[in-house]
Amino acid sequence: MSGRGVGGGVVLVVKEGGEGGHARYTFRLRVSSTALTQLLAEWDRCRWIWNECVAKSRAVYAHNKAHPEEKLTCGPAQLDKMLTEARARTPWLREGSSVPQQQIIRDFGTSRAKAQKDIKERMPLKQRAGMPKHKKKREADPTLNYTKRGFRLKDGRLHLAGGIVLRVVWSRELPAEPSSVRVYRDSLGHWYASFVVPAEVQPLPATGAVIGIDWGVKETATTTSGAHDLPHAQHGRKAQQKLSRYDRMMARRKPAKGQAASKGYREARHLRAKACKKIARQRQDTGRKWAKKVVTDHDAIAVEDFKPKFLTRTSMARKAADAAIGATKQALIEMGRKHGRDIRLVHPPYTTMDCASCGARTKHALPLSERTYTCTACGAVSSRDKNSARVMLLRAGLNPAGVEGIRPPGAPLREAA
Repeated sequence: MSGRGVGGGVVLVVKEGGEGGHARYTFRLRVSSTALTQLLAEWDRCRWIWNECVAKSRAVYAHNKAHPEEKLTCGPAQLDKMLTEARARTPWLREGSSVPQQQIIRDFGTSRAKAQKDIKERMPLKQRAGMPKHKKKREADPTLNYTKRGFRLKDGRLHLAGGIVLRVVWSRELPAEPSSVRVYRDSLGHWYASFVVPAEVQPLPATGAVIGIDWGVKETATTTSGAHDLPHAQHGRKAQQKLSRYDRMMARRKPAKGQAASKGYREARHLRAKACKKIARQRQDTGRKWAKKVVTDHDAIAVEDFKPKFLTRTSMARKAADAAIGATKQALIEMGRKHGRDIRLVHPPYTTMDCASCGARTKHALPLSERTYTCTACGAVSSRDKNSARVMLLRAGLNPAGVEGIRPPGAPLREAA
């Protein structure tokens, strides 16, 4: 399985502790008209099952609320029994494979369990997952999950249960035998196959170098090595004029409430989705290339454990979103895990107030407008972000000279998950 093609994204997911993880390899699919008809028919069956599960869950909730003494349950066991009975009496449902139908029940159970957990833990409404809702034909994109018994790879093609044959655009080889595959369609109408394989560490040669990384808005990443700084690419700002044009097109053609969207509105929405997809891919490509360069040149990496969510409530929200700090940080962690590098997440409080030379801390927080750090204790003067990047190294217990050191007192440190 080799050759050039579109797609081929890799997402590494490692369990806590750094062992026994798995990776997703995503490839573009070339879908014939026959296979497209079969996939959409399969999705119609799975979507019907999902909606039946939603209706059953709501009926059980209403019954338990009205009759507290007669508690009913709506778990995967009850839903599997419901599916068996429905397939026995419905020829249309029986025409499809049972594998994706069973898997969508598992997905429903996972979604419902997460929502119930958030309610039980009394999480704020904005942070709750929400109970599963009905999937509408025009709004929900098809997603079909197949376990090992529901698919096989033969002659470079993907054969799904039910006689569906898809041509995969192989942009790289799979490192191991896949245990499952997810076939889905994105908002642009493109089909993809996402294979799950065991994660394999691909070690790189040792360099003896270490690096500290501080996240920011003016520059996405400031490091202790000037050659590895990541400037703000501003992909979203460069495409803003085009996005604004598509927004105006959608606003003029927006359908009235209760009416179906016109062809012109759907075309404008498609154009906007295409532009947004391009921006997302540009950000992803920039982050991955930078992460690969950092991981290749350094054995240990001290990364600020920055949570950019709070920036959404500030005047820097748009610029921070365009910087894609969260996606870049995740790409760095995944790349470090893939190549066996030492990734250390550093607690961010007071990193802009501490001096990297003597360890003294300023009495007041520095305003964002002040870009130069001056230590009143030792007189050291440096760029605010460069000083923070050096503080990351010290807090992570790494010697700036590139030799492992003893971790000094500081904020809590945790391994990248």
